[in-house]
Amino acid sequence: MSEFEGLVAAVTGGASGIGLAAATLLAERGAQVAVLDLKPGDDGIRCDVSSDDEVRTAIDTVVERFGRLDILVNNAGIGAQGDVTANGDDEWHRVFDVNVVGMVRLARAALPHLKNSPSAAIVNTCSIAAWAGLPNRAVYSATKGAVLSLTLAMATDHLPDRIRVNCVCPGTADTPWVGRLLDAAGDPAAERAALAARQPMGRLVTADEVANAIVYLASPLSASTTGTALAVDGGMYGLRPRGPVNHD
Repeated sequence: MSEFEGLVAAVTGGASGIGLAAATLLAERGAQVAVLDLKPGDDGIRCDVSSDDEVRTAIDTVVERFGRLDILVNNAGIGAQGDVTANGDDEWHRVFDVNVVGMVRLARAALPHLKNSPSAAIVNTCSIAAWAGLPNRAVYSATKGAVLSLTLAMATDHLPDRIRVNCVCPGTADTPWVGRLLDAAGDPAAERAALAARQPMGRLVTADEVANAIVYLASPLSASTTGTALAVDGGMYGLRPRGPVNHD
C-alpha cells in the first residue's frame, strides 16, 4: 500500500508542466488528486487563484467530491520579465496577486480541512529566483522571495496544527511556459543553450524531477520535514565549479 493511500491532494496549476507531473505522480502513489487550473480539462476543477470566491468554491468542491483534503500543492503561478524599471505598478500587483496572494487564498481556504487530517501538508512551488540574482526577472524574483518567506512563516504558525509546510525551488525547468519564452526569443536554440549552461549539471530541470521533490515533501513518510526549501536546480544555488563543466 502506498503512503498516500486514502489521502486527498489538491494541485493548483495541475493541468500542465510541473503541476501535471506532480498530480500524476501523487495519483500513481495512491492519492486521490483534484486538479485545479484555469483550464482544468474534463475531470479537473476550474480555479482562478486571483479570485477568492473561485478559490473557496474550488476547495469546497474538492471536499464535497472526495470527503476530505490532506495535501495542498500550491503550484499555480505566472512569469514576468524585465528589470525593476520594466513594469508598471499594475504588472507588479498582478504578478504578486497570483504568485503570492494566490497561495495565501488557497491555504486560507484549505486550512480548516487540513486541520482535520492526520497527514496534512502544504507544498509551495518557489524558485531558484528566491535565492539567486537572475537577470531581467525583478518582479518574478521578488514574488518567489516572498514565497520562501511565506513558507517559513506558515510552517511556524501551523506547528500546533500539525500541518507541515515546505517549498520546492526549481531551477529553469523544461516546461511549456519556458518553451513559450524560448519561442519568443530571437534565437531560441541559443537561448536554450544559455539557460542549460547556467545550471552546473548542464541541462534544464525536468518537470518530473520537480514533481518527485514535491511528492517527497508531501509524503507522510517525511513527517519530520517542515520549513524546508528543497532545491531542484542542477546545482545552480550551491555549486561554483571552476569554469565550464565537461558533461561528455
